[in-house]
Amino acid sequence: MGISYNEVTRVFHLQAGNTSYVMQVYKDGYLSHLYWGRKIKKVNVQELLAGIARGSFSTNSDANDIVLTLDTLPQEYPAYGNTDFRTPAYSVQLENGTTITDLRYKSHRIIKGKPALKTLPATYVESDAEAETLEIVLTDSLLGLKAVLSYTAYNNYDVITRNVRFINEGNTNLKLLRALSMSVDFNNKDYDFVHLYGSWQKERSIERRPLLNGNQSIESRKGASGHQHNPFIALLSKNATEDQGEVYGFSLVYSGNFLAQAEVDQDETTRVSIGINPFDFSWLLKQGESFQTPEAVMVYSSNGLGDMSRTYHKLYRTRLCRGEFRDKTRPVLVNNWEATYFDFNAEKIENIAKVGKELGIELFVLDDGWFGKRDNDDCSLGDWVVNTKKLPKGLDNLANRINELGLQFGLWFEPEMVSPNSDLYRAHPDWCLHVPNRTPSESRNQLILDLSREDVCTYIIKAVSNVLSSANISYVKWDMNRNMTEIGSECLPVERQKETAHRYMLGLYRIMDEITSSFPNILFESCSGGGGRFDPGMLFYMPQTWTSDNTDAVDRLKIQYGTSIVYPISTMGSHVSAVPNHQVHRNTSLKMRGDVAMSGNFGYELDLTKFSDEEKGEVKVQVAQYKELREIIQFGEMYRLLNPFEGNETAWMFVTEDKTQAVVAYFRVLALANAPIRRIKLKGLDPNKEYSVFGKDDTYGGDELMYVGLTITDLEGDYQSIIWILKSK
Repeated sequence: MGISYNEVTRVFHLQAGNTSYVMQVYKDGYLSHLYWGRKIKKVNVQELLAGIARGSFSTNSDANDIVLTLDTLPQEYPAYGNTDFRTPAYSVQLENGTTITDLRYKSHRIIKGKPALKTLPATYVESDAEAETLEIVLTDSLLGLKAVLSYTAYNNYDVITRNVRFINEGNTNLKLLRALSMSVDFNNKDYDFVHLYGSWQKERSIERRPLLNGNQSIESRKGASGHQHNPFIALLSKNATEDQGEVYGFSLVYSGNFLAQAEVDQDETTRVSIGINPFDFSWLLKQGESFQTPEAVMVYSSNGLGDMSRTYHKLYRTRLCRGEFRDKTRPVLVNNWEATYFDFNAEKIENIAKVGKELGIELFVLDDGWFGKRDNDDCSLGDWVVNTKKLPKGLDNLANRINELGLQFGLWFEPEMVSPNSDLYRAHPDWCLHVPNRTPSESRNQLILDLSREDVCTYIIKAVSNVLSSANISYVKWDMNRNMTEIGSECLPVERQKETAHRYMLGLYRIMDEITSSFPNILFESCSGGGGRFDPGMLFYMPQTWTSDNTDAVDRLKIQYGTSIVYPISTMGSHVSAVPNHQVHRNTSLKMRGDVAMSGNFGYELDLTKFSDEEKGEVKVQVAQYKELREIIQFGEMYRLLNPFEGNETAWMFVTEDKTQAVVAYFRVLALANAPIRRIKLKGLDPNKEYSVFGKDDTYGGDELMYVGLTITDLEGDYQSIIWILKSK
């Protein structure tokens, strides 16, 4: 287990869980990729790197070696222009305008544990015994450019993480034009390409398609990871399903513009890479300066997509998320947004909270409209002072009133934005992202503050901290409701303007780190119009994210299923909302809305005072049931059973680590005439245990539940759901 280096063959062998990752320093110092897959004991280099002579258009980098051409050599961190014509991992421009570089192996070191990344989020270890890290130094002696390739192998996970640090040790300035976090070459194209696409209110739909010749990519140019594409891709063997076949996952711990791609070349080999999007990006490296790329998390599974997901779930839940709430069950909440929008006062809020207490809810969250002169979305962002017209006795008074009812109190912020109609903008119009002589584009009547500026970051930290210190606040919803346009900064020189978007992310991470560290007892949830920034970078600072603004139970089946491909259930905010649904105007039963929302961090997004007595009784039961089950749901292992992208039914389940308890959720969208008897086969149970199933009189063997299944009872009408609770005898 761990990392080894063979001095004779110059082979590095990384072992992570049941995975091996092998590379070699080839000939004159090129770092060649040899193998990534199921764990192997030893490495036969001749078998793993078999060269063949190519035609005259495959340029040889060594005139004495007709086999060696970088255009066919599988590489770890390739450049462009020195015989490799495929997509490069990096590109550097010299002062003379040329872009040819030649990084070669110089040295390496193997260290226990996993060093943190300076100014960037990343996975971590709590003990050096959990992982080993390999740092390989590549240099271009002509330029004085050094690249430190960092690989961490986790002992108990099938996980390799990668990042790169560039250092200018030369005598001239260099400009990074491209700096991806990783690249890996596969020796064939016999894979399917999987990614998560979507839009606002339809995030993280699953698309699977065969790899094609040429380049296939997903990206964001929006200044955030975005609703449209998640910073994740996977290659799946053709036979891969939820439970079998090889899967290679690539996830980027970053919240800004990204690129993830797979290129199939003329020899039908495949190059996969992921990192900061090189579009509209550059970074000036003056003498002695360095640049750190974000972390890429690579997961291998020999047991299908489900096993890959569970690896990401456990790693991200326990070694990416941090703080007091990482291992704590999350409270049941009610948010007033869809109940009141901007139209509320302290009495209306207190009345909703009173009903919430009666129903067993634990946390009340006051959404947009509590600050400045905010009666609609055309003003006051940036003015983080209490709206005394709505709350004349202040925020502290309202928080105390909520606390006296026995509920915690939470608050909504959108700290990264500024309204043109605000005191902040009138005082500092230069504080927003903008370019000279161009009118900045507004979206939702707001502009984006320039977080590449230290003074702006300091203001946000102080303004938000003042509010959080002013009242007993237990929860914060951190929102961001527009994409970047006119990306420029008044404080950056001409040659650094294309650094603005990444410097914004560094500023945001600094803000979040300082605020969350200063208020460790507050549960922070990130949001960007729902799931527009649902990415690993945000989870490093805030352990949960509002999954989507679309709260319709039917749509949420696909949204939550797709999100689970990478992200653990403990990170997903999931609420019951009113019907007809405010987004799609569909009427679904309160039971189905509750059952769907219980597969996440549970809450309500409606006016509780409008419930009938019958509905209140049903909600009481939902809340009590969730409290009983939430530890299993939030921290159990998830198994996907029926895929909503493939049919009318959806099912998933959660199993405790010791396999003594499980929660199974089944959903049917539309009723079917003369439907056949349906059984659903469970997963992840102990075949040798006996389980009682709540609602059924018999006990069942774990083997019977997995190989025969549970019979779905008659369900009448559309939008039906069942929750089964299993306990071992």
